[in-house]
Amino acid sequence: MKTNNIFNAKNLVLTLLVATVGISGCKKFLDVNENPNNPDQAAPTLLLPTVQAALGQVIGNTFQVYGNFWAQYWTQSPSASQYKAIDQYNTPNTTTDRPWLTLYRNALVNADLITKNPGANLERTKGIAYIMKAYAFQVATDAFGDVPLSQALSGNQFGSPVYEKQALVYDSIFSYLDKGLALVNTPNAISPGAQDIVFQGDAAKWTQFANTLKLRSYLRLSKIDPAKAQVGVAALYSAQAKFLTQDASIAYSSTGGNENPLYNEMVALNRTQNIVASGTAVRAFKANNDPRAFKFYDVIGSADTIAYIPQGSYTANASKRVSTPSALVGGNANNTASAVAPVKLISAAESYFLQAEAVARGWANSGSVTTLFNEGVTASFLATSLTAAQANAYLASAADARIATAGNVEARIKLIITQKYYAMCGFQGFESWTEWRRTGYPSFFVPSQASTLGANRWPLRFIYPNSEATTNGSYPGTLPIYTPVWWDVN
Repeated sequence: MKTNNIFNAKNLVLTLLVATVGISGCKKFLDVNENPNNPDQAAPTLLLPTVQAALGQVIGNTFQVYGNFWAQYWTQSPSASQYKAIDQYNTPNTTTDRPWLTLYRNALVNADLITKNPGANLERTKGIAYIMKAYAFQVATDAFGDVPLSQALSGNQFGSPVYEKQALVYDSIFSYLDKGLALVNTPNAISPGAQDIVFQGDAAKWTQFANTLKLRSYLRLSKIDPAKAQVGVAALYSAQAKFLTQDASIAYSSTGGNENPLYNEMVALNRTQNIVASGTAVRAFKANNDPRAFKFYDVIGSADTIAYIPQGSYTANASKRVSTPSALVGGNANNTASAVAPVKLISAAESYFLQAEAVARGWANSGSVTTLFNEGVTASFLATSLTAAQANAYLASAADARIATAGNVEARIKLIITQKYYAMCGFQGFESWTEWRRTGYPSFFVPSQASTLGANRWPLRFIYPNSEATTNGSYPGTLPIYTPVWWDVN
C-alpha cells in the first residue's frame, strides 16, 4: 500500500529536535510551556511535523517493541539480551520515561499550541492537530490507563496535573475528533502541504482518518459501554462517513537521522539482533498456509521455512539460530532496507476490519461483513507486495478466513480480530496487543516462558514512568502490569 512523504531537510531537523527533547533532562516533565525549542514562537505549519514525527517515534519504537512482544509476533533473541525484561513481563518504570515525554511534550503540547494559534486561514492545520491530539491521547490512555488530561497542557500553573479516568479521556478523544473534522474541510484554509508528513494536507484523507479513528475508538468501548459504542457507530454511518482505503503512515529514508525509529535504535545498539520470530505467530501463519509469513519474517540461509522459538524461551534455545523479522517491518538490524520501513498509524487493512466488526455487531446500517473482511485481507496482502489473486486463494482455503460460514456474531468477530492480528504483524504490534486485551482474540496466545508474573497473569498495561512518580504530586501510584485498563473487561 502507499506510504507518504519521506522527510525533507527541514523535517529532519524537526525530527531530530523531537528525539533530543525526548531524552533531555527536565525539572518537571509536565511544565510543558518550558519547551527548550520555544515552539510557541513557531508557525503552526512548522510545528505540525514535530507532532507527527513524535507519534512516529513512539509508535515505531518503544510501543512497537512492547506491542510486538506482547502480541507474540516477536520474542527475545537467544544470542542477545536487550529486551529480556519485556519477555519476562518485568519492565521497570524507567523504560516508559522516554515515550511518555515524547507523547506529552512533543506531540500533545505542540498539537495544543497549533490549535490555539490566533493566525488566519489555519483551520486545516488546526483540524489536523486536533485529530493528532485525539490519536495521541488514545495511544497514551490505551497504554497507561488513567492519564493527565485537562491540566496536562495548560502551563506552569499545573506542576502536578491530575490523572483523569479513561472514560473522560475517551470523551475528549471524541470531542477532539469532532473539532478536527469541523475544521479540516474549511473552505479557503491554507493547506500545510508537505509539512504534513502523513497526507500532505489532503482534507479528504484526513476526514477519512478521523472517521476511522472514531470508529476504532467507539469499538474500543464495545464491552465496557456497548450502548454508547453502538450509538456512536450508528451516528457515523448515518452521516455516511468515509473511512480510510490506504495506509495512514509515515515514510522514512536511508539518510542518517531519517531512518525507521526501530531500525535507528538497532543501529545505535551496534546492529545487535535482539528480536526474533515467536512461535505463537509463526505457527498460526503456518496452520493457515499463509504466504504473508515469508514477508514478515526472514528465512535462515537457503531454507524455505521460518525458524522460531516459543515465546520467552531464549534461555532454553541458547544455541539455536532463529529467523528475524524482515526489513519490510523494519525488524532486521543488519539489512539496511529496514531503514525505510514505514510506521503505520492506521492501516487500510485495519480500516476494513473495523468496518467489518461494526457491521457484524449490527451497529452499521450499510456494508457486508464478508466483503469488508475480504477487503481487509486483500489490503494486507497488497501491503506486503503479494497479489489479490494470492489473497483470494488464501480466503478460499484458510481455516481462519471462513467468515461466510461463521455461525454467530461472536464467531464472526473472532475471525475478524484474528485476521486483523495477522495483518498487523510487525507493523502495528501495539494496536494488535490492544485488540487482544479488548476482545480476547486471537485465542492462541501462550504465557511467555520467561514470565515472572505467575500463572494466569498477562501484561495488560504499561507501567507509569519514573519521571511521573518522582515529580508529579498528583501521581496516583504504580499499578501492577497485570491490572487491566478500564475498557478491558475480559
